Amino acid sequence: RWPSLLKYYSHSDSVSWLEEYKARHNAGLEAQRIVASFSKRFFSEHVPCDGFSDIETLGCPSHFFEDELMCILNMEGRKGLTWKYYAKKILYFLRQQNILKNLKEYLQRPTERQSFLEGAVLIDQYCNPLSDICLKSVQAQVDDITDKVRKVLRTKNPRHPSLASKAGEVLIPEVELQRQVLDAMNCVLYEQLKYKGNELDYYNSLNSYIHQVLIRRTGIPISLSVLYLTIARQLGVKLEPVNFPSHFLLRWCQGKEGSTDIFDYTYIDAFGKGKQLTVKECEYLIGHHVTEEFYGVVTSKEVLQRMVGNLLNLGKRESTDQSYQLLRDSLDLYLAMYPDNVQHLMLQARLYFHLGIWPEKVLDILQHIQALDPSQHGAVGYLVQHTLEHIERRKEELGPEVKHRSDEKHKEVCFSIGLIMKHKRYGYNCVIYGWDPACMMGHEWIRNMNVHSLPHGPHQPFYNVLVEDGSCRYAAQENLEYNSEPREIPHPDIGRYFSEFTGVHYLANTELEIRYPEDLELTRATVQKIYSSGKERFLAGMQGWE
Repeated sequence: RWPSLLKYYSHSDSVSWLEEYKARHNAGLEAQRIVASFSKRFFSEHVPCDGFSDIETLGCPSHFFEDELMCILNMEGRKGLTWKYYAKKILYFLRQQNILKNLKEYLQRPTERQSFLEGAVLIDQYCNPLSDICLKSVQAQVDDITDKVRKVLRTKNPRHPSLASKAGEVLIPEVELQRQVLDAMNCVLYEQLKYKGNELDYYNSLNSYIHQVLIRRTGIPISLSVLYLTIARQLGVKLEPVNFPSHFLLRWCQGKEGSTDIFDYTYIDAFGKGKQLTVKECEYLIGHHVTEEFYGVVTSKEVLQRMVGNLLNLGKRESTDQSYQLLRDSLDLYLAMYPDNVQHLMLQARLYFHLGIWPEKVLDILQHIQALDPSQHGAVGYLVQHTLEHIERRKEELGPEVKHRSDEKHKEVCFSIGLIMKHKRYGYNCVIYGWDPACMMGHEWIRNMNVHSLPHGPHQPFYNVLVEDGSCRYAAQENLEYNSEPREIPHPDIGRYFSEFTGVHYLANTELEIRYPEDLELTRATVQKIYSSGKERFLAGMQGWE
C-alpha cells in the first residue's frame, strides 16, 4: 500500500507489521486533519511562523507523516488542488527544518570530516526540498564517473596506484602519477561525458545545484570545481579549493606539501575543461591583478558561503518570482552558517516586511540586530514602527468581505471567479480569483499603470488574476476576454483559491466561495454557454461589453 516506505526496513528486521500498519494509518489520518485545517486557518494570510507548531510536536513517526503528504501531492487528476497546495507547504517546511538540522551538525564536525560534496548536496536539498535528492545517490553518480576515469587510466598505466582497491585512502606522492590522473579525468569529464561551463545561461540557479550539474553536465566554476575536486581526491590526488575573485579555482601542489608560496601551485579551471593555469594566467582569466591572499586555500564552510552567496545574488535578480523563494531559502542557509551577520539579518527583515509576512518574526530579527549593532537603530526603529502598525491593522480586520453579485453596485461586473481569461493587449492566459466593481488601487498605482488612458479608466470592474507566468495581476474588465481554448494555469498559488480544474474552468474552494457566494453558478452557466452550442456567436457578442 505504501511502497515508498520499503527503504526504511531491512530484511533482517523483526517487525510487527500490524503495529507498523496502524502507525502509518494513524499518521495518514493526522496528516489529512492538519492539511484540511490549513485552508480555513490561513486563507487570508501567509502561513505564520507558529502555524507549523502542531506539526513540530507530531505524535507519529515523521517519515509516515511525510509519506501521507507525498500521497496527497501525487493524487491523480485535477482535483484536491487546495489539499495539494497546503500539503506542499507543510512538506516543504518539514524537510527544510530537517535539512537545516543536518547542515548545523555538518558545520560542527572537524574540518577534515566535512566533505565538499556533502555540503553541496545539503544546499541543493534545502533549495529543492520536494525533489528526491540524497547524498547516497549523488555519491553513486560521482563513483560511476570515477570508475570511468580508472578505465582510461588503466589503458595509460596498468600499474597506476589509483587502480588499487583502496585508492583514495592514500594520497599519491609523485607529481607525474598525479598528472596522469588529472589527464584521465579531463578526458572522461570533458571529452567523453561532454561536461562544460554554462556560458550561455550562466545565471541559472540550476548551475548551482549539484544534482542538476550531474544531470545536465554543465555548471558554474564552483559547482564544477566541487565535482572535479571530489573525483580527484577519490583517486588519490589532493586538490584544494581557491576562493579566487569572479572565478572559483582549484590548486594542485607542485612543490613541498603545505607550501605558502603561490608559485608552488598549478591552478585548475574546472569551468574551462580542467585547464591548468599559472599565477599570471589566473590574472589574465579575470582581467586584473590580485594579491596573494586570493590564491590561498579555503575551508568547506567558506566554499558553502560562496555557493550560498551566488544563490543570494540570483534570488535578488529574480523579478518574476513574487514569493522570492530562492532569496528566502538562501538567506536561511547563510544565517544558519553566520547567525550574527547584521547585513543579512537586515535583508531578511526587510524581505519579510516587503512581503507582508511573519511580522512577529520581523520584530525578533530587529531585536537581534539592535543587540548586535546599536548603530542600526534608525533603520530598526523605522521597521519596528511599521511592523507594529501592520500587526494592529491585522487585529482590526473584521473577517472576509462578502461580495454578492445581486448588489446594485456590482451590476457592471461581467466575469466571475474561476473563468479562464486572456488579456487582449498582452496575450497572457489567467484565471480570475477576485474582483472589485471599480479600481481599488491608490492614485500612484493608477498613474504608474496609465489606467486613465483606458476608455473606461478606473471606473470599471477590475479583476485579481493568477497568470500563467507565476505572477498575480490586477486587470481592467475591458482588457480581458474569454479564452476560447481554456487550459490549466500553472501558478504556484492556484490551490490556495481553487479545489479543482474541470477542464474548462476552476472551482473555487470553500474559503473563496464564502467571499463570492453567487459566482459559482454564474461561472457554470457562462462556461456552458461558451463551450457548448453557439460558441462563436456568444464570443462575438461578448467582444464589446460596453
